[in-house]
Amino acid sequence: MDLPASDGDGDPAGPSRHRTFSHLGFTAAALAEAKSGRRVSVCIPARNEATTVGAIVRTIVSELTGRGGGVPLLDEVIVVDDGSTDGTRAEAERAGARVVVAGPRDPGDPGGKGQAMRVAVEAASGDLLAFVDADVTNFGAHFVTGLLGPLLLDSSTSLVKGFYERPLHGAPDGGGRVTELMAKPLIDLLFPTLAGVIQPLAGETAAPRTVIDKCGLADGYAVELALLIDVADAFGADTVAQVDLGVRVHRNRPLSELRPQATDILRSALERAGVTGGR
Repeated sequence: MDLPASDGDGDPAGPSRHRTFSHLGFTAAALAEAKSGRRVSVCIPARNEATTVGAIVRTIVSELTGRGGGVPLLDEVIVVDDGSTDGTRAEAERAGARVVVAGPRDPGDPGGKGQAMRVAVEAASGDLLAFVDADVTNFGAHFVTGLLGPLLLDSSTSLVKGFYERPLHGAPDGGGRVTELMAKPLIDLLFPTLAGVIQPLAGETAAPRTVIDKCGLADGYAVELALLIDVADAFGADTVAQVDLGVRVHRNRPLSELRPQATDILRSALERAGVTGGR
């Protein structure tokens, strides 16, 4: 299977230097044939997502692991239980994932998404690692196949970011408030070669293990933006691909809970730009 043609649209404000695809261009069967002996892991960091994580894992396991008649694309599905106090672990295990519990933390350390992703990388055996969020309510297997397509079909791809429509409170768009009000302005000003990345904070992302090992994963909410910036710096912005995953529906946080995310992202961007005040 050849890599489908990039549509090259990128950001509506102008052409993107990042190859841009639709998930419709990648099928699980064709990607399984393209594995060529490589191991593929899907990792799901989760904290108190008992209402959604089970359905996500069941979809992945039943359609993409070869169990129960699915396509044998994936070698493992790992959920990192990052300090959940609900039934996240039980739901994930019941659905067929291998659950890894994030280790004990120092007093006062709340952990975070970046820390949970590092636990997943340490536990996973894959040569290629795909991350998906645990709170998506309309999850489909195309979230995974879309992310893996550019990696399996083009060895020059260093990072894949998903992008999608993000409904908010019944409106067809309006989600991704931290993306629009913090991440994108920072990129425009400090990292303009990445301005064509439509969803720089997307939790749906994938990379070769060698890329993650070289670049590392930042703490907390900054992990997505930091990885994007670090990969572009180490491998070139033109090695980043993005895939349209359609519509993504998830639990939207109230505005009052978004400040810590914005602060983490601002700090990380300033540090990488060498701007005084990053800490």
